[in-house]
Amino acid sequence: MLCSVPYVFGYIVIISAQNVWMLYFGRMLTGLASGITSLVVPVYISEVSHPKVRGMLGSCVQLMVVTGILGAYIAGLTLKWRWLAVLCSFPSCIMLFFMSFMPETPRFLLNQNKRSEAIAALHFLRGPHADHDWECTQIEANVQEEGLNLSEFKHPSIYRPLLIGVALMFFQQVTGINAVMFYAETIFEDANFKDSRMASVVVGSIQVCFTAVAALIIDKTGRKVLLYISGTIMALSMVLFGLYFKMVRPNGNNSSNPDVWFALNAASPGTESSISWLAVVSLGLFVAGFALGWGPVPWLVISEIFPLKARGISSGVCVLTNWVMAFLVTKEFNDLIGFLTSYGTFWLFSAFCCLNVTFTAFYVPETKGQTLEQIEAYFRRS
Repeated sequence: MLCSVPYVFGYIVIISAQNVWMLYFGRMLTGLASGITSLVVPVYISEVSHPKVRGMLGSCVQLMVVTGILGAYIAGLTLKWRWLAVLCSFPSCIMLFFMSFMPETPRFLLNQNKRSEAIAALHFLRGPHADHDWECTQIEANVQEEGLNLSEFKHPSIYRPLLIGVALMFFQQVTGINAVMFYAETIFEDANFKDSRMASVVVGSIQVCFTAVAALIIDKTGRKVLLYISGTIMALSMVLFGLYFKMVRPNGNNSSNPDVWFALNAASPGTESSISWLAVVSLGLFVAGFALGWGPVPWLVISEIFPLKARGISSGVCVLTNWVMAFLVTKEFNDLIGFLTSYGTFWLFSAFCCLNVTFTAFYVPETKGQTLEQIEAYFRRS
């Protein structure tokens, strides 16, 4: 709820901006709010959800993110940037209004020795017919009142889930998803796609559709199966993407990003129109694959695997890793293309996608259908 303040104030600064520094300041405020919500929201949802639907509800975080991206793409086709900022200020106000009716999570309340309030929260969340006392007792069995000391990070029950979470966030970003999305218009222009702005809307729509599919099936298939399928699809699509740029030098001079355009033009000459569909199909396949697994699942898993007393700091470290890697991959995308060539860069992303699958197979636990307390007990036993 507090994040609504920097969200709204940040957009007010952007709307009233008279120079570029006001834009920077407004973006800094909205970025601060985005960083905090990307940490708190998955944890809140995982703590209030029933185990049978926790996967679906946790995946809705990423579903709402990509829906917002798609909304910005569509609104950006017609609105000037100031009016776009006005439009973007409304969701945070809506969140503030509806969250005022929501309870605190039962696990947090029990950790604060507020059992009666925890029972009331469970009554609100589960309805009147559920066995609230039984669930409360199950949670209490794992609630530890003492705080977290740094020395406790030497215990496998603390550092193992933390390392898994950090690795998931790292691998999510080194697939190259943000670089591909941020330069989608340029990539479509390079592929001779006539309307690159509308192409971005198409890409956003693919993300929304396949993230919704993931949310619907994740509690049946499990987390690891979706990560396997997603990583395999992304690896294949990046191989095809690299192959396209290996074979073709795009013909055109209307790129929206001259630096990337120049680097992508470094690909070997070849026929263009006959295989330009390959770039579009590869990008669509990559985005669909990401949305099916490596988009929503890492955010879901990091909200599930940490013990209650370490959940705050561990989630914070994972979110920080994600945003730092997103920044680095996006910023260095130009330099990577210049150093490795365009096809080499996409093949590097493909190699990381293969590493994702390998890491999932050996280190990521399956959390489908388990309570948070059962997941915590699993790491304690191991």
